[in-house]
Amino acid sequence: MNLEKEEVIKIIATEDGSSSLYLKNLDETYHSVHGAIQESNHVFIEAGLKFWLSKNTNTATVQILEFGFGTGLNAMLTSLNINGGIKMAYHGLEKYPLSKKICSSLNYGEVLHNLELFIKIHDSKWGKEEKITPDFKLKKIEVDFRNYSTNTHYDVIYFDAFSPSKQPKLWTREIFEECYLLLNKGGVLVTYSAKGQLKRDLKSVGFMVESIPGPPGKFEITRATK
Repeated sequence: MNLEKEEVIKIIATEDGSSSLYLKNLDETYHSVHGAIQESNHVFIEAGLKFWLSKNTNTATVQILEFGFGTGLNAMLTSLNINGGIKMAYHGLEKYPLSKKICSSLNYGEVLHNLELFIKIHDSKWGKEEKITPDFKLKKIEVDFRNYSTNTHYDVIYFDAFSPSKQPKLWTREIFEECYLLLNKGGVLVTYSAKGQLKRDLKSVGFMVESIPGPPGKFEITRATK
């Protein structure tokens, strides 16, 4: 998939003032049109990262895995939410990396008042762990979710693939079984989807599943705990 072509992808504005992308061939946006930053903060930071940290108050490190690195927004927000001397290692999986040209058109650096951090995230090399800040290491991995293999175990998984209706092969019981195996005990997976089949699949592989309030424009989201 060539994401350089104008007919494939375009920049859009969302209601909270932050930009996102519209993928024309899937008729799908990368984020909620009600607000990209607002959605990411609600689903992944508040319901995922901060929830896990609230249950693990003595932790010194956090291992995070993202399924769907996309625009790098979730990685940036995660880095901005480090406090108390905690170290974070962040692995982001993406089959179709966006070009620097497209990423430079996004306004997250300006809206979040940290253009330097946004640039560092997108200048970091694919396939190599790099220190973005003293407390935040990032490794972007170009891979199909279904082919990812690692010996690393994670505390939090951000599951941010395109919707089940658009990419059903990425929302299978087999993938969620692998997610379960990749998590440490007490680890958390969060996603914006609240589909019944998703929740049944998560439960069938061993997760404890919660339906929790979603961000504006979304009634519910899903959190699963190992």
